[in-house]
Amino acid sequence: MTDEGIAQTGSGYRKGPVILRGSQIPQKTTDQRLLDNSGSADWVHGDPWRVMRIQSEFVEGFGALAEVGPAVSVFGSARTPADHPDYALGEQVGRGLVEQGYAVITGGGPGIMEAANKGASEAGGLSIGLGIELPFEQGMNRWVDLGVNFRYFFARKTMFVKYSSGFVVLPGGFGTFDELFEALTLVQTHKVTEFPIVLVGRDYWQGLVDWLRTSVADRGMISSRDIDLLKIVDDPEEAVRIVCERNEELRAQELAATEAAEAEIKDGEQVSQAVRGDASA
Repeated sequence: MTDEGIAQTGSGYRKGPVILRGSQIPQKTTDQRLLDNSGSADWVHGDPWRVMRIQSEFVEGFGALAEVGPAVSVFGSARTPADHPDYALGEQVGRGLVEQGYAVITGGGPGIMEAANKGASEAGGLSIGLGIELPFEQGMNRWVDLGVNFRYFFARKTMFVKYSSGFVVLPGGFGTFDELFEALTLVQTHKVTEFPIVLVGRDYWQGLVDWLRTSVADRGMISSRDIDLLKIVDDPEEAVRIVCERNEELRAQELAATEAAEAEIKDGEQVSQAVRGDASA
């Protein structure tokens, strides 16, 4: 179609899902640019090419984690030393989850992440690390059995959510807060199943929850039910128990819903058979 035709019809120049009009219409076609070898190689660093790398991260993540079975994500600081009490809590959480039949997913780094991976690995379970490319705190800890490294936070976060049946959060910084509030937001907005979210370390987390209950809830920014999505404990065994009990409730609800749907289908088939029988009579 000529430029004149485009102007008359108003249909514009289509470039995949993008519509261009007026001065935005390119002078060269996509094929012409593809087959032109006179240009630079800067295009491999541009946004369209970056989409391919993003796609590959999702494909690799889905492929690596699709068969891990029930798993729980454990979040916490990368800066916690091995001789800190929080590190021991992380080990106990990882061990306890494995003993209840769960794989353990962490960010794959040091600190609390390493502790949870260590506890899971030493207990004979599947220890998973989802690493992220950072200018600091890099490297997959040695207790990870299955590790996947990501360039993009959003691809990594998708894997945490998609393959987790719960979240246990130990003391941490901005990264931990980000993971915690993302999980909360997804549960609150029903983007994911209402999986358990457990905070370990009452002395660390209680102030945050009190602030949510007063400053935030009192202004109507959230409801009291939203705060109830969080459970605070000091005992790692209690954290594991809460995760297990909540998932048992969810499985029971899913089973009841499936049985109700099957009963409804069966009733519908019986009604149809009865109607056909009356018609033939």
